[in-house]
Amino acid sequence: MKKTIEVRRTTKKGRGVFALKDFEIGEIIEKAPIINITPKERKHCEKTVLNYYIYPWRSTRSGSVVLGYGSIYNHSFNPNADWKQNFKEEVMTYRALKEIKRGDEITVNYNGEPDDNAPIDWFEVEK
Repeated sequence: MKKTIEVRRTTKKGRGVFALKDFEIGEIIEKAPIINITPKERKHCEKTVLNYYIYPWRSTRSGSVVLGYGSIYNHSFNPNADWKQNFKEEVMTYRALKEIKRGDEITVNYNGEPDDNAPIDWFEVEK
C-alpha cells in the first residue's frame, strides 16, 4: 500500500501529520485502530504523557488510545480534517473536510466538532 500521509516536525507544534498526496473533500485519510481504556485505566493514564493523547470513546470517562497517526494530528479551530469514532470496527476515521494539497499539514479540532471554538483547557492554542 502506498503511503499517503507521514509524520514530520513542525516549526511550532512539535510533530504533525502531513499529506503525501492531494485529498478530496470527504476522502478518508486514515482509519486508525484504537485501544479502549476503562475509566479506571484512564485515571492512571491522566498521570502520564498519555493524558494528552487520549480520545473520548463512548464517554469522556473512558477513552481510547488511537494508533496509526491518530494521536499525532495537531489541533486547529479551522481544521482541514475531522475524526469520528467507529464503534463497530473499533477505529477512528479521519476524513478531509476541505481539499488538502500534497505537503499540507492535516489538522483536526480537538473539541470533536470542526466548528466548536470552545477553549481547550489543557494547552495553549495559537490563533
